[in-house]
Amino acid sequence: MKKRSIFALTLATALIASGCSSNNNNGGNSTDGENANAKANNTAAANNSATTETTNAPKEPVTIKVFQFKVEIAAALAKMAEAYEAETGVKVEIETHGGGEDYSALLKAELAAGEEPEIITSSGWAGFDPYVDRAVDLSNEPWAKDLVEASRAQISRDGKLLGMPMTLEAYGLTYNKDLFAKAGITTLPQTLDELEAACKKLQEAGIIPFALTNEWWSLGIHTFNIANATQADPAAFIDEIKAGTKTFKDDALTKQWVRLVDIMFANGQKAALTTDYNTQVAEFAAGKYAMIQHGNWIQGMVDEVNPELNLGMMPVPLEGAPNVFTGVPSNWVVNNKSAHPDEAKAFLNWMATSETGKKFVATDFKFIPSITSIPADPAAIGKIAADFATFSQEHPDQVKGWQWDRFPDGITQQFGAAMQEYMGKRIKSDELLGKFDKAVADIVKK
Repeated sequence: MKKRSIFALTLATALIASGCSSNNNNGGNSTDGENANAKANNTAAANNSATTETTNAPKEPVTIKVFQFKVEIAAALAKMAEAYEAETGVKVEIETHGGGEDYSALLKAELAAGEEPEIITSSGWAGFDPYVDRAVDLSNEPWAKDLVEASRAQISRDGKLLGMPMTLEAYGLTYNKDLFAKAGITTLPQTLDELEAACKKLQEAGIIPFALTNEWWSLGIHTFNIANATQADPAAFIDEIKAGTKTFKDDALTKQWVRLVDIMFANGQKAALTTDYNTQVAEFAAGKYAMIQHGNWIQGMVDEVNPELNLGMMPVPLEGAPNVFTGVPSNWVVNNKSAHPDEAKAFLNWMATSETGKKFVATDFKFIPSITSIPADPAAIGKIAADFATFSQEHPDQVKGWQWDRFPDGITQQFGAAMQEYMGKRIKSDELLGKFDKAVADIVKK
């Protein structure tokens, strides 16, 4: 990613006060004039009294609810909510569902039950389609002009910006540089053959190469994205898959991707099928494994275990040059069916423009900000993101996008379920790809 200039965002607030003077003597001192002035003064006093009473009337307490899925920022987000309430008096209630939970299903259940959080989080592209009618237009908010341009399209419809991109994230294979050195690996693998050879060296040094997880979203979203994002034209390829004019089962690149999966599964821990996300990351942070297929979003979790861990991000080998993958994981969406959408917008504006809010985003959340007026905190984003930044600047043609949200909701869950079966050796590779094709066909038909 090329460095972009960071522009300071200044908000100017003007307070306009007006006063009235009743010293208008038009050369007359008649009794009628005095009575008129007295009456005017009495009326002004009465109006001032009424205004004072209205101004001093106690405001009803306001609570806005945020329903979100990024477990990595849950604790910091709760602290941000406390800071916002201390500054404004508005209470922010946070409800987080992520990790092993199906956030999309839980959000739909929440809305079906008549609950309408002020702010929800949603992915972009087709993943956002179920919530378009609920989204408040944020095009004219003070931070909107400072968005990183690449983050805008996935959450826009008909020229309207319908969400605030939360952050930019990237993944490849995050690796432990010290364990690679211990195994004598001095050059990062560029091909699948070289990746397999590196795994063999790690195994010979008594090091388990991959930290794996059973999470459907990691397998069905991030892992399978590698096959789709490296197509010559990912959007066109996925459109053809949805139209039924192409299949995964007959695609040469997808078949090659299966070999990558086989290498990962053959070189991971024995308990992969029972390893959830939190355990996977915690054990990787403890130095038990050399590689993990996650990106800079795990930095905060790793730092809680071992902030000194010497990590980097390596591109994923497949056909041609290896690649890393970047995109917007989630967007803050203001719900127009909620009780307090204006207060929700105010909260997002505070997050993006106040010094307190910007500190939480850049430092406490450890985000690569999607808003250029929020300077990134190099110390906070950590080694993984720093490695990505260096690589993307040197090899911009090897940075690919996130394509999973081009599939309608429900498909990636089925991708993940098929991957779990494949991990458990209950199906073969051709059956895996057949299940991918069926998942798309079944949901597109609906």
